[in-house]
Amino acid sequence: MADVPTGGQMLWKLEGDDRVLYLRHHPSEEWRHYEEFPQYVLKDPVGFTKGISTFLALLKKDWKTVKS
Repeated sequence: MADVPTGGQMLWKLEGDDRVLYLRHHPSEEWRHYEEFPQYVLKDPVGFTKGISTFLALLKKDWKTVKS
């Protein structure tokens, strides 16, 4: 996570009954599933929302959450 750029955007999308993290570096980009950024992905604790560990780490890198 050391080489993660700051200031990206994050969004939680509903997939079936689960919320999943989506990311983009700039507002002009399309949203992409967080697993499309393998350099950012962190393992989630069992039973937690898919992407929560990555979400918390990116918050520390000044990434912003966007409401859907």
